[in-house]
Order: sequence, then structure tokens, then C-alpha cells
Amino acid sequence: MSLSYKAIMTSDNQDWETPQELFDNLNNEFDFELDAFASDKNAKCKHFFTERDDAFQQDWTKYKSIFINPPYTSKVQDEVLKKINDTISSNWMGVIVLLIPARTDTKRWHDYIFNKADDIRFIKGRLRFEVDGIPRGSSTFPSAVIVYDLRNKEEVAE
Repeated sequence: MSLSYKAIMTSDNQDWETPQELFDNLNNEFDFELDAFASDKNAKCKHFFTERDDAFQQDWTKYKSIFINPPYTSKVQDEVLKKINDTISSNWMGVIVLLIPARTDTKRWHDYIFNKADDIRFIKGRLRFEVDGIPRGSSTFPSAVIVYDLRNKEEVAE
């Protein structure tokens, strides 16, 4: 298991869940096969990776539609974006949808999101993440949904 994944998964934030309404809207659009960062309690998809599975060590290209709401520490987010970059740089033809803090001034946004993502959707207001399906207080940061859509990559290349 990678050190940063283990470190974040032992933090108090591991049980925060994506708001169900937001996930449902995205799932209706993208039909997710994999929740890449989940627990047994909060997984949103039939297939999911938990702390035991260590998403960074898994082959994401087995799935055509991946949802990611990763732990929000800087180190983990950097690793997530590197893993996404590796996945989209391969011959894989799928879609990755990432829920991430909208910290557009950070290096990670400039290196891995701007000019690489196919769609950036800023969320109006602050999300209310859930615990055990119950909305809790609003987050302290703005959020964005980032879409990397390679489903039609072959058509574009022709």
C-alpha cells in the first residue's frame, strides 16, 4: 500500500461521502463502473477500491467509467492526478470523473487539469458531504467536477 494512501485513510476524513444527489446526477450521465476511492460502507459503485485494495496499485483501465472522490490531502491529490494522467496517456478509451477542491491556483491544477481535462464544472456554493448518507455541514472550500473523456479518442485521431 502506498504511504500517502495509508496516511490519509487513517485520518478523520475517510468516512466523508459524496453527496448522493450529485453522484446520482453524474452517474446518470456517465454510468460509472468503478468508485476508485471508497470504503465498504460508502462505495457508490458495484466495483470499488478500499484502503486494502490501494487504488494506486490497481489497473484502472479494466473499467470504462470511473468515479473518483479522493481524500483531500495535497499529497494524495497529487498522486491521484498522476495516476489519472498515466491512465489517460495509455491506449485506454474511457471516462474518468473527479470531484476535487477547486483550488485553481495550485500547481496540480495547472499541471494536470487545465488544458488536459475535457470538461471542468465548478459547483455553485459549497457541497455538503455526507456521513452514513446524512448531509453534514457545508465544506470549507469550493469544489469542481473534472471530466477526462477518452471514449471517442479513436474517432478524433482519424
